[in-house]
Amino acid sequence: MAKDFSTREENYSKWYNDIVQRAGLAEASAVRGCMVIKPYGYAIWEKMQAALDKMFKDTGHSNAYFPLFIPKSFFSREADHVKGFAKECAVVTHYRLKNDPDGKGIVVDEDAKLEEELVIRPTSETIIWDTYRQWVQSYRDLPILVNQWANVVRWEMRTRMFLRTAEFLWQEGHTAHETKEEAIGETYKILNVYSDFAEKFMAIPVLKGSKSENERFAGAVETLCIEALMQDGKALQAGTSHFLGQNFAKAFDVKFTSREGKLEHVWATSWGVSTRLVGALIMAHSDDHGLVLPPKLAPIQSVIIPIYRNDEQYAIVCQRAKEISDNLEKEGIIVKLDDRDTHKPGWKFNEYEFKGVPVRLAIGPRDVENGTVEVVRRDTLGKEVVSIDNIGNYVTSLLSDIQDNLYKRALSFRESNTFVADTWEEFTSILDDKGGFILAHWDGTAETEQKIKEETKATIRCIPFDDNKEQGRCVYSGKPSERRVVFARAY
Repeated sequence: MAKDFSTREENYSKWYNDIVQRAGLAEASAVRGCMVIKPYGYAIWEKMQAALDKMFKDTGHSNAYFPLFIPKSFFSREADHVKGFAKECAVVTHYRLKNDPDGKGIVVDEDAKLEEELVIRPTSETIIWDTYRQWVQSYRDLPILVNQWANVVRWEMRTRMFLRTAEFLWQEGHTAHETKEEAIGETYKILNVYSDFAEKFMAIPVLKGSKSENERFAGAVETLCIEALMQDGKALQAGTSHFLGQNFAKAFDVKFTSREGKLEHVWATSWGVSTRLVGALIMAHSDDHGLVLPPKLAPIQSVIIPIYRNDEQYAIVCQRAKEISDNLEKEGIIVKLDDRDTHKPGWKFNEYEFKGVPVRLAIGPRDVENGTVEVVRRDTLGKEVVSIDNIGNYVTSLLSDIQDNLYKRALSFRESNTFVADTWEEFTSILDDKGGFILAHWDGTAETEQKIKEETKATIRCIPFDDNKEQGRCVYSGKPSERRVVFARAY
């Protein structure tokens, strides 16, 4: 491990940034608060996209694309929505530049001022619901099940690559329904899609629940979420699904003729996940040797590194390595044969270990003679020498085991960092000494929730679905409470 690479214990924030940069995931750009996603980082996002896109389409959704620019007047139609996003909006006021007549460079052409200013989308509800008004006339036009892969801009003041940037990539689903029940069903269906993706692909266990009113999406009737726990004891919201009721349909006058011949407003949902999932992947699994990737999302699942001393050995070893590579590819494994003669094997070992490649194979002249290969798994750094006979099945099984182990390890971490607090003293002590998820009673008021946040920086991450009601007293106010909720400090 390089000396300039921080450990989690020394400096968790620097450790995270070191991995992002040294693993070649992203780097800061010339635009404040924005990042350049590098090829390796984007390849991870593409794997996420591919998996999620299939899951969306398997549940009946189609992709579309809507404008980046939204007329400012659209935001005034839904009061809670504009209140929630106003401080983060970037606004286009002019459409042309010109040379300064005083010779001071390029300036805005004041003669090219827009008649109506345009907001660069922070989210697309408004532009999409204005469009849906043209698409919906009858119950026969419903449901509309549309998803969009896009970029959005939210002018963040404090940024961190992948976790919070002024511009980020995401998907946003926007659906329109005939009935309230159908829309609510959609909201839960998508939350389960997100949960399955997080657990089966990202190998991250998540809590499912609803948000408190204070934490609800601006303009939603109810927000459902999945919450994950990172290795520093902070929570990360990994996905949200919103039941919008008829708020946006009424704001944009989206009506349909019902089966009974009545004119009614449609029911709506919206839902999304973003490139912050790449940040979650880093923080949930990586270690002090660098990035650790679950095989299902790894751009390279297995790398083969030839070991040799001269040109004759290089030719022999690379020939056998190519045979192994072909064998693995036939099994559907994404494999890279790194036969470059410009880098030493030791350098390559460190490089792929830091990049989190799940399985590393090394083969030298003696391995060629013995019909063996050295195999190292990234999650445990365990090493063994195995026969190249049936190597495809062996690596396939190993990748499956690594995927399962990462999930079990993350689940064990969450379980050992989930605590119960019955008093304010217990609550603050756990929060300061350990972090993690805290199950505590809350009196249900926005005032108490806000005071807890102000005094501790902890928020209600979710009101869990699978938690039975339990009578108790709020840890802060002492007032009666019907159930525990999940508190944590969060990203």
